[in-house]
Amino acid sequence: MWGLKNMAKRPDTQESLVFALELLRRIPRQRKITAKDLHRQLQEAGLNKGLRTVQRQLKLLSEYFDIECDDREKPYGYRWIDQADGFCVPRLGLQDSLLLTLAEQYLRKILPARLMKSMEGFFTQARYELAYHDGQHPEQEWLSKVRIVDTTQPLLPPKVKSEVFEAVSNALYENKWLKVNYRNVDGKCGEYRVMPLGLAQQGPRLYLVCRFEGFDNERSLALHRIISAETSTMIFERPPEFDLKKYDDDGRFGFGEGERIKIKFRINKPNGLHLLESPLSEDQSVTERDEWYEITATVVDTEQLNWWLRGFGDAVWGVKKYAARSVYEKVMKEDAEILKALADV
Repeated sequence: MWGLKNMAKRPDTQESLVFALELLRRIPRQRKITAKDLHRQLQEAGLNKGLRTVQRQLKLLSEYFDIECDDREKPYGYRWIDQADGFCVPRLGLQDSLLLTLAEQYLRKILPARLMKSMEGFFTQARYELAYHDGQHPEQEWLSKVRIVDTTQPLLPPKVKSEVFEAVSNALYENKWLKVNYRNVDGKCGEYRVMPLGLAQQGPRLYLVCRFEGFDNERSLALHRIISAETSTMIFERPPEFDLKKYDDDGRFGFGEGERIKIKFRINKPNGLHLLESPLSEDQSVTERDEWYEITATVVDTEQLNWWLRGFGDAVWGVKKYAARSVYEKVMKEDAEILKALADV
């Protein structure tokens, strides 16, 4: 019972550590500083501890570090002993703190869990610096000035088990085989041994690109459908021909097979204006009419492309796809001949 009572009274470990580090950082070498002055500095930094707490902590630190306490008269003064190594804690600047905080917010799901854990101390210090730094600085306001917004209807991310993400990210990081228990879209479950090759975030969802044991083609597994995952001790040789960027460029995350096509369609001007600002492809061409545009571009044929076109409803019409450049050029030549014939009539 005694132990449980004392455990309940213990201060939060992280808060105590920050408090001790801030005290050590503020103790000078060439002059003395009083507990009262240290107490004031800590309050200004947002650490609201009582003066007696500061005094007790200074007494404790003096027992473990080369800190001199001049107790010949009150108030007592504290400084590092001459020739002492001292204690140096690298302090993050506001720009460093801002960068780390943004990285924590937006990269948490695509960094290895082990790396995120090892960086936790830096993230904590970065948040602390931004919250309690003296004065008003642009870096402190920046987080409230920027935001990444969805281009589609916002959805809450599906639940991914923390132990699954940790196993997947560590296996990917270390090039180790992964054993997964996976439930597909039809609800069927199975155990598979896979070679993790890439991790991608698409909207609110995370996908693992991998090769199943015994196969040489890639598949994408939704992390939220992985029931359990176990990292093997066996290391694999990463396929040199695999390129995650090319996998994406080929439309594999859009449910395609990498087939490039020419697409032509008409879209009314209110809905089509954004395609003049953000083209579908480098070779996109636009023919402008009174009330609509005719768009031609080379794209990857995917289900995502079809969903995008259907989303415009009646604002898009006359959609044509050409599987090969030669076929497309032949059709375009025929169209041009028909238009010329009509103009001569």
